[in-house]
Amino acid sequence: MRVRRVLALGVAALAAAGGALFGPAPAQAVNAVSLGSTIALSNCSASLVRYPTSVSTDRALMLTNGHCYEGGFIAAGTVLQNRTSTRTGTLLNSSGAALGRVRADRVLYATMTGTDVTLYRLTSTYAALTNSYGVTALTISGSHPVSGSAMAIPSSYWKEIWNCSINGFVPTLREDEWTWKDSIRYSTGCDTIPGTSGSPIVDTASGQVVGINNTGNESGEMCTLDNPCEVAADGTTTVIEGQSYGQETYWFTTCLTSARVIDLTISGCLLPKP
Repeated sequence: MRVRRVLALGVAALAAAGGALFGPAPAQAVNAVSLGSTIALSNCSASLVRYPTSVSTDRALMLTNGHCYEGGFIAAGTVLQNRTSTRTGTLLNSSGAALGRVRADRVLYATMTGTDVTLYRLTSTYAALTNSYGVTALTISGSHPVSGSAMAIPSSYWKEIWNCSINGFVPTLREDEWTWKDSIRYSTGCDTIPGTSGSPIVDTASGQVVGINNTGNESGEMCTLDNPCEVAADGTTTVIEGQSYGQETYWFTTCLTSARVIDLTISGCLLPKP
């Protein structure tokens, strides 16, 4: 996973000190993805996001990986919901300059089982962040990503953007004790590095978030930490050294009530349950 080596090497953190619908997110031109609305954490990348149905008076959301959770790696089979949090990060503008600090007060959902995500609720509303910093949250797409589509991975930790494409999907991806489903496989040469963990995967045609960057095979080992393997239906495992992967995020939109609350009992909800 793309945070472990950063911590092991002791890399310094980059982080420093009306209810109306938003409406459809404006489409962005190809390659127009910037560092705007990304959030630098102490050990990972993150982003300011909203659901397609979010309203301006809702509390804003911050998305990163499950393995970036402040409590450390989340054990396989564990799902965290509605946990108090004081996680902070630095909100960036389009060029990567710091706009100000944001703070979470709750972990709405976090797991490393089936997927690898942590979704925080911030103390500020979308309207307040727009008024203070002129930012607009990235919209989480409500549909499955498309193979072959162009994507960008803006990392707030490194203040760099990886431009790649989706090279299909992996039904089962395994790394150490964790297993992920329907993972996004990146195009050859899309070499995301430690510190890019938690970066949003942005479809460059729509400007919407279709996934979250989470891992890559670093040394060619089989199914070990930092060396995920692809597992076929018959159990055959395949390793591609240097291959990077991400997890889909439209799953969140399958589990929302009309009040935009995550409810894992909703029919068709794809998020893993405890």
